[in-house]
Amino acid sequence: MESALLRVPIFPLAGALLFPRSQLPLRIFEPRYRAMTRDALASDRLIAMVQPKDSGEPPALFEIGCIGRIASCDELDDGRFDIVLEGLSRFRIAREAEVETPYRQVDADRSGFEEEVDPVLGIAQRAEVEREARRYADALGYMVEWESISRLDDEMLVNGISQIAPLDFGSKQALLEASDLAQRADLLVQFMQFQRMAPGGADGPETLQ
Repeated sequence: MESALLRVPIFPLAGALLFPRSQLPLRIFEPRYRAMTRDALASDRLIAMVQPKDSGEPPALFEIGCIGRIASCDELDDGRFDIVLEGLSRFRIAREAEVETPYRQVDADRSGFEEEVDPVLGIAQRAEVEREARRYADALGYMVEWESISRLDDEMLVNGISQIAPLDFGSKQALLEASDLAQRADLLVQFMQFQRMAPGGADGPETLQ
């Protein structure tokens, strides 16, 4: 329904995922996105994250993204902003709005994205995510405080890895679009295994062993 649509500014950024109830730190430096941040701060503080499909100008966009609210903002001396977005809800782009602002805006349809309340994984699935994450981090040469990781709840664990893992854009998008946490966890394990076992696979780093 038209009344369900919400007009939001978008920040197209490849590889940057925002999930409901997660946080995403961003440094805003392009003039058009500085303007977007100032306008958001002066209104409802909403900015939607969506991945571009290509490097065109303007780039084509994936249909599904996530709306965030600016939870914190520091304006730097040079005019840049350090912000933290807190994820609110996923959405599908109903249409791109014709606007005069230097940044793009879309009419976002949030229907069909019923987010789970306190989602949890089964014990075996949680263990599989942690086990594969350790192997993946070792292959990438990452230093990780696993004791701290083990204390994260299931949602923070899966979404956090999905955000920081150097996966290709299509894989990232699939993680965002997963219907529930269990499906996202299954996909994440598959993507980590594939990239770890196939050096350079899925546009991954060439240094995996």
